[in-house]
Amino acid sequence: MTEHVDVLIIGAGLSGIGAACQLRTRLPGKSVAILESRAASGGTWDLFKYPGIRSDSDMFTFSYRWRPWPSDTALADGPMILDYVRTVAREHHVDELIRYHHRVTAASWDSETGLWTVTIDRDGETIAMTTDFLWGCSGYYDYEQGYEPEFPGADAFRGPMFHPQHWPDDLEYAGKRVVVIGSGATAVTLVPAMARTAGHVTMLQRSPSYILAMPGRDPLARLLRWLPDGATFAITRWKNVLMQLVTYQLARRRPRLAKKLIRAATVKALPEGFPVDEHFRPAYNPWEQRLCLVPDGDLFKVLADGSAEIVTDTIETFTETGIRLASGRELEADIVVSATGLKVLPFGGLKFEVDGRPVDLAQTMSYKALMLSGLPNFVYTVGYTNASWTLKADLVTDYACRLLDHLDKHGHKYAVAHRDPSVSEKPFIDFSSGYVLRAIEQMPKQGDRAPWLLKQNYFTDLRTIRRDDIDDGVLTFA
Repeated sequence: MTEHVDVLIIGAGLSGIGAACQLRTRLPGKSVAILESRAASGGTWDLFKYPGIRSDSDMFTFSYRWRPWPSDTALADGPMILDYVRTVAREHHVDELIRYHHRVTAASWDSETGLWTVTIDRDGETIAMTTDFLWGCSGYYDYEQGYEPEFPGADAFRGPMFHPQHWPDDLEYAGKRVVVIGSGATAVTLVPAMARTAGHVTMLQRSPSYILAMPGRDPLARLLRWLPDGATFAITRWKNVLMQLVTYQLARRRPRLAKKLIRAATVKALPEGFPVDEHFRPAYNPWEQRLCLVPDGDLFKVLADGSAEIVTDTIETFTETGIRLASGRELEADIVVSATGLKVLPFGGLKFEVDGRPVDLAQTMSYKALMLSGLPNFVYTVGYTNASWTLKADLVTDYACRLLDHLDKHGHKYAVAHRDPSVSEKPFIDFSSGYVLRAIEQMPKQGDRAPWLLKQNYFTDLRTIRRDDIDDGVLTFA
C-alpha cells in the first residue's frame, strides 16, 4: 500500500526543519515526514564546504524566532549554523522524521480524493507517497551544480578550477596563488579566508558589488549579557530587524544618500589612495542586488595588508598558467575558483500536475509569497532577498500551521488560490542579480497588489501573513 502522511515536507534544511518543529509543537496530531534528497540534513550549511563559509545575515534574525541563537556572534560560520539547525531538530525529535536519499521528482493533485501523490526516487527505486498537504522547503537553487559561464580557453589552464559549491576535500592551497572569480557573497567570504594561508589571493570581478563591514559580534548582545538569554535575544533581534528595514528603505528611497554613506565607510576601511571608485562603485543602486556584509571588515583588511588584491576587468582568455585580461594584464594562478553564482531551480525541479494536467510554473502567480495559484494545499518557503531568510520562513510556518488548523476546524479538505485576471504580473523576485535574471522566464509571477504582491517588508508581512484572516475572500475552500 502507498504510505500516507498528513503533511509532507520536501527538504531537511533550515526551512524544512523549522517547519517540522513547529508542526510538532502546534499541531501534534498531524503525521509528518521530511524527504531529503541528500544523505545529510542541514541543506546549504551541509552542502557548502568552502573556507570561511558563513551567513550573510545576522544570526539574531537568521535563527528561528522561537529558538534563540545561543551566542553573540553576528555573522556565524557554516559549522556553527549547521550545529544549531541539527540541535534544534534533535530537541524537537524532528531528526526522526527525515527520510534521506528521497528525491521528489513529481507531485500530482487529485481533487476528487483531495490528495497529493508524490513520486520519489529512493536510491534509484521509484516509490510513491500520498499526503493531504505538500510543503516545499528546498529553496530555489540547484543543489547539484552552481552557475558556471563558459570561459574562453578554460581547457588550457593546467591547475585545478572549480565552483565553490563543490569544494574539493583534498585541496591544498597554502602558499599557492589563487584567483577567485566573482564579487558576490561567496567571493567576499572566500578571499579573506584563503588569504590567511595562500601565497596570494586575487578577487577578479567583472563589475563591483556593494560591500559593507559589520561587527562580527553584536555589540548590543554583548552589552546585554547580564539579561536572561531569551530577553537578550528578543531585544537584539528586534534591533536588527529595524536596522535591516531602515537600511533597505533608505537605499530604495534615497539611493544617492545610501551610495554616499557606503562609499564613505569603504574609504575609511581602506588605505589612503586606494582606488575605491574603480573597485567598489557598482553601476546599480544599493539593494537592487543583495548587499554583501563582511564581519569586522575582514575583506578590507586583507586588501590593506597586501595578502589579497582586487582586480576589476574582464577575461580575454585562460592560459596554461593563469588568466589574461582584456586590459592585457596576466594574472598568474595555481588555483582558480569560479564563485560565479547560483543556478536557480524552482522547487528543486519538481514537476506538478493538477487533475491530470501539467502545471507550467511560469503561468502561476504567487499568493502571499507562500502559495501558488491553482495548486491546492501546497505551501512553499522562500525567504527574503532584502533581509534574513528565516524572518520570512518563520512567517510561512505560522501561516501554514494556521491554514491547517483552519481546514480542520471548518471541515475543509483543501484550500486553493485562483488568479485574479485583473492583477498585473510582476517578476517573482524583484532583483537585478544575474542568477535571478537568468531564470526569470521559468519562475512563477507575483502580482501588482496584495495578496499577490510581496512588499519585502517584515512589518507588513507580520500583519498580512501572521495576523490576517485565513478566509480572506481570495482563497477557495472545498
